[in-house]
Amino acid sequence: MFELMIFEPAIFKMLGEDILTTLYMTLASTLLGYALGLPMGVALVVTAKDGLRPNGLVYKVLDITANIVRSIPFLILLILVIPLTRAIVGKNYGPTATVVPLTLAAAPFIARMVESSLLEVEKGVIEAAQSMGAGLWTIITKVMIGEARTSLIAGATIVLGTVLGYSAMAGVVGGGGLGDTAITYGYYRYETDIMLVTVVLLVLLVQIMQWTGMKLARKLDRRVN
Repeated sequence: MFELMIFEPAIFKMLGEDILTTLYMTLASTLLGYALGLPMGVALVVTAKDGLRPNGLVYKVLDITANIVRSIPFLILLILVIPLTRAIVGKNYGPTATVVPLTLAAAPFIARMVESSLLEVEKGVIEAAQSMGAGLWTIITKVMIGEARTSLIAGATIVLGTVLGYSAMAGVVGGGGLGDTAITYGYYRYETDIMLVTVVLLVLLVQIMQWTGMKLARKLDRRVN
């Protein structure tokens, strides 16, 4: 069966399209997730009790929101946001529709990753910038994000792997990509050979992202350079 199915041109073509679809969902969701999660993570650090602009109310709202969304299993979140997905995309299935719940799931995770990275920046560096008259925006963009860039890139690598895993789970509701193929062929058709190949491809994609991200992080790490 393995020789009859896996090496058929149609299967190769399908898997190639699935890889592109999976990358599309993962990269689009991660970029949109950072558009929401990066400002949220910065705000968590800035409005914290010992932050640059302490604000208990704002911090509490962001903190609770991040905790609640992160506590919801992705498959449940996928179903919960179907009305929102349909309102934005016009349908609740397919790769583009899957980007909506993926983005919502990634954003609070990204916010926590960003928060953790920014908290690693030494207080003395921030205080030095303040003593030189640097404004809030300058401190955030030039000092905090600049000093934490290595950690932020390493965090982005983890985020990509996590979102890629979420995208595979979206195959349960026809999200498309490798996860969809694994479920369709492995669960419904009992063709475990194709399912195993999709699993291997998913693992390879994660490893490639991990290797690329960590290599970039080391290249930008001033302590190494």
